[in-house]
Amino acid sequence: MRTKFILLILGLPLLIAGCLKDVNPSDALNTGSLTATKAGLQQAVNGAYALFKDHTEFNGTTDLNNMYLRQYFQLSDFASDDIVCAQTTTDPLYYSFSLDHTPTQTNSRYFWYISYKIINDANTVIESAEKIANPDEGIKQLIGECYFLRAFCHFNLVRLFARPYTQNPSGQGIILRTSTSDEALKARATVAEVYDAIVSDAAKGAELMNQPRGVQFGSKEAAWALLSRAYLYKENNDSTAFYADKVISSNRFSLETAATFPQLFANAMAGRETIFCAAFTKVDDYGKGGSIASMIYSDGNSGWGEEYASQSLRDTMAEHPEDVRWSYIVPAKNPDGSMQKKNGIETYYISKFSFQEGSPTLSSPILFRLAEMYLNKAEAAAKKGNTAEALDNLDMIRKNRGLQNALYNKVLPSGKTALDVVLKERRIELAFEGHRNFDVYRNKRNMNRTYWGYHLPGLKESDINLAAAPAGYANMIVKPDANRIIYFIPIDEVQTNKLCQQNP
Repeated sequence: MRTKFILLILGLPLLIAGCLKDVNPSDALNTGSLTATKAGLQQAVNGAYALFKDHTEFNGTTDLNNMYLRQYFQLSDFASDDIVCAQTTTDPLYYSFSLDHTPTQTNSRYFWYISYKIINDANTVIESAEKIANPDEGIKQLIGECYFLRAFCHFNLVRLFARPYTQNPSGQGIILRTSTSDEALKARATVAEVYDAIVSDAAKGAELMNQPRGVQFGSKEAAWALLSRAYLYKENNDSTAFYADKVISSNRFSLETAATFPQLFANAMAGRETIFCAAFTKVDDYGKGGSIASMIYSDGNSGWGEEYASQSLRDTMAEHPEDVRWSYIVPAKNPDGSMQKKNGIETYYISKFSFQEGSPTLSSPILFRLAEMYLNKAEAAAKKGNTAEALDNLDMIRKNRGLQNALYNKVLPSGKTALDVVLKERRIELAFEGHRNFDVYRNKRNMNRTYWGYHLPGLKESDINLAAAPAGYANMIVKPDANRIIYFIPIDEVQTNKLCQQNP
């Protein structure tokens, strides 16, 4: 059961308001000036993108750990079976590993706050720009990007704070904010209503975006990719494949090869697979204090390096050491060749968020890429009973990952279903990119965390025996109907918005 806390907290400000991202020193930007020039409108939209990577003040302070993308990956991946924690810690990220969530944990509170701040900025721009008579294609592009951003943020909120669509579409979702005039006190929409809004916004964004500004901005193809992902989560298999095919047939992207895939994430802006990424530059290299990489990679000084690729994931990949996806799992060795350990846990660093311009703490995280579209098609085909089609889509990826001698060739491995094989491929291909948790629970499967790590309550280093599996600990098998697979609605919202019901 989730622990309940009695809280004595002073009245907190409503977090759904959020002003536009400051885009000039005078802080003079307002709704009126947005319509004055296309340049001002573009500046405002770019300010919304900046909120994905900025350390924005929250609750009166600026904390280097608080960044949308840092929390986005940690809240999802750290609760999965792909990443292992090598110690207990007071950092709020530990709530994800332990699954012992609270309504007051800073990381989920900040993520809720900054998500609605981005949504509010998008709403402000949409309402201002749509007053322009006869907008040209450039203005339509910017409006479309805001619809895409609003859909993307609502989608990530509903994934983290509400149960999967496949479990209960009529259940409590999140608060939909589609207008700056929304009442501050507003109840949660149902999961189905949230998904309807996401689909509507993404579709409208795709219709408007006809002047792509680069992969660091929303585009028609990015909106289609979001639609494919959202329909996958709804198990609308035809629409999942339809929008994945639209991305693929745009011919704007191609799969990286076995030779180029190991460089994709360090060169995301130029990557052939990149559909949408958050652009970081050297100015945004937060180093050890606040980068995404700092917890999962270290060259000795660059990061804390306290979380590693789990034994569960490594065992899943073990059959094919030639798989180039191993390049993002970096074993740390002692001078004698033995594995380094931290508190008894073997050190396998993760480098997907490292090495842009050679820096171990700099990357431009990819949020949509082409390989996912083939995986979406594969899962949709598997669920429709089209096994050969599903395996063909997986083979498109495998032959570009060094596995040209291990293709399925339309033949299922013995004892496996098509969905088993698809989910395994999704796990390996999309590891550390914020998918695993959702893939397991939306398919109503158990999460098996039976491996050594400090997600096991009460674990002591002296208990660890890497030659045997752990036994007798709680939290090893997480069922899809468990309360703890999602986060509490942050205390700031439920205390100030009495219409918003808390998760059990």
